Amino acid sequence: MSKLNKGNSSILWILGIALVLFVFGFFYTQVSFAKFKESSKIAIEGYEGKIKGLEATLAEATIEKTALAEQLDAEQRKNADFENQISEIEGTLGDLEKLSKTDPELLNKYSKVYFLNENYIPNALVQIPGTYTQNDTKDYWFHKQVWPSLEKMLKAAKADRINLEIISGYRSFDEQVEVKSGHVVVYGAGTANQFSAEQGYSEHQLGTAVDLTTKELGVNFEAIKTTPAYKWLQNNAYKYGFILSYPEGNTYYQFEPWHWRFVGIKLAKDLDDDGKYFYDLSQRDIDAYLINFFDKR
Repeated sequence: MSKLNKGNSSILWILGIALVLFVFGFFYTQVSFAKFKESSKIAIEGYEGKIKGLEATLAEATIEKTALAEQLDAEQRKNADFENQISEIEGTLGDLEKLSKTDPELLNKYSKVYFLNENYIPNALVQIPGTYTQNDTKDYWFHKQVWPSLEKMLKAAKADRINLEIISGYRSFDEQVEVKSGHVVVYGAGTANQFSAEQGYSEHQLGTAVDLTTKELGVNFEAIKTTPAYKWLQNNAYKYGFILSYPEGNTYYQFEPWHWRFVGIKLAKDLDDDGKYFYDLSQRDIDAYLINFFDKR
């Protein structure tokens, strides 16, 4: 065989081996790729399954969380309701204690209606400074817890150039006997009964009623109706808890523009707002204000 033929034969042999290797490699690659693809598919499906499982778990956790949140909210509402009930109970107890410490006589309707015991004396009285009285040589007394309101009203009037003075404050049962007897002697029983209460029926015995005059009028306090002082009292007294006890047309006594009684700021304001007078209301309606009697506003 010639060298040329031997060379060609070697090349063909090499090419054949290369072709076989190529074909083998191609099929091997295809088989490997198919296996890889299959394993990848299995892996992906596994991950997808895990993801779905996690999503289901998350959904269950979300539902459980929502349920727990609702339970918590319900418990919080129960607690809030319970606290409100406790507050209401405490408030009720506080109101009862407040009422137990407030003299019920202070809002009773006297003046020929209810009798005030001859032994009744306010639980605390304070002497009114002479600078506020018409006669600074005489002792005047007033209910200790109400005096600050009266003093505040007198100062407010003075700031508005109204010179109010006290001509009568607290009067005991026996003092009322003397006052009434004196009026009967001067005016006669029939006339005196029109403007002076019998002992036990006077608001003055409560220590919360006051007769007012002005520096200009002095003892002629009956004429206060025609003064700016009376107009000022009509417009402002309720702000300090005072009301006119015996207005024009009342069925108890003659019109007494000088006689003012403390009934508490809330009741006084409501009476002023409604255009009513103390004796227009039933005792039951009045009693509802007893708890607010000493409130500052």
